[in-house]
Amino acid sequence: MIDLPCIPFVALYMLTFHIIQTNSRTATFWKLNAENGKIIEASHFPSLVTTISPNENIDDPIFNIITSTVHFGKTWTKRSVENYCTDCQTINGTSHVSESYMPNAEGNKTQLDTDEEILDCGKTVNFTYYDNLVGVANRMSHPNVPEPQVALIFKKRNSELDVDALERRLKKAKREKPKSVQLYNQIGNFWRIKGDTQKSIECFRRALAVSPHNAEVLLNLARVLFNLQYLDDAIYLTRRSLEVQPPDKSAWQQYFTLGEIFKAYGHYQEATLHLRHCLELRPDFEPALTVLRDMEALPDNNIHLYTVLIIIFLVLGVLITVVSSCDANLDSDFAEVKAHRHFNRAMAMRSLKMGISPRSLRAKRYSGGCG
Repeated sequence: MIDLPCIPFVALYMLTFHIIQTNSRTATFWKLNAENGKIIEASHFPSLVTTISPNENIDDPIFNIITSTVHFGKTWTKRSVENYCTDCQTINGTSHVSESYMPNAEGNKTQLDTDEEILDCGKTVNFTYYDNLVGVANRMSHPNVPEPQVALIFKKRNSELDVDALERRLKKAKREKPKSVQLYNQIGNFWRIKGDTQKSIECFRRALAVSPHNAEVLLNLARVLFNLQYLDDAIYLTRRSLEVQPPDKSAWQQYFTLGEIFKAYGHYQEATLHLRHCLELRPDFEPALTVLRDMEALPDNNIHLYTVLIIIFLVLGVLITVVSSCDANLDSDFAEVKAHRHFNRAMAMRSLKMGISPRSLRAKRYSGGCG
């Protein structure tokens, strides 16, 4: 009976041990975080960093959903598990330092996204009014021909052009205005600098699908085909660009391109005419002056060509005259022979009327010749 009073103490000890080992909800403190708009776990201890364990998810999934949901506007959004530190000044100070570097991190992420983005003009268009041109139809088989002189379009005065910076600017402009005709035109000129002929033609085709009468795009496409030696296509597009050029804009680029194309044809007079017209509109354009000086330094092959043609025509004229005179002589001789035959026939008829047979006449002549 003496040991009986110990039984309540043993029972109390076992109950206390069981309570300690049990994951009781009363052992966790919660508070409302006004900044994030959600309920978070809190603690009395400053150094405690609380986390949500897997057991808590299993024990009370409904309350776990409540604590991991954030209110944005008029909706509740499920967020991933986050670690919070309550009443901890040191960790809070560190968090402020990390937050100060967030703009740089976002800038680096944007930079990486821009570098990974492909600069193109989107999906290839199915049809344009200029697909019947040979140079456009064969765009998939063109070689890559870089055009470094196109960089003058993007340069600001005498500054050097940074191609990488230009690419980043074009990517940014594409995100802002992805369906701009001017953007397609600029991207096409960018790929002309890089030498990707197919991409440049596709960009110009996409621009022409939206604006078929854009003089600037037509001229740029003509320059690409001219460098690929599709002269007929280039001159057609350049003339078309000149036709649709707005009257308030100067057409010196069209005239310069026509001058270069006619020079490639070998038509130096037409080339000189267009180049001089270009210089009238822009007197300080050095490439036009250079092309004119080069053509003036060439020997005048046109004069030699015309001289050869004149000589050939003269020789042909003399030959035709000689052949005609020979034919006339042959015709006169044939007429004389025919006249002699007619005279002999008349004499024969006369002799028959007189009763002299041709056999006796031949015998008489034979006997007279023998005597």
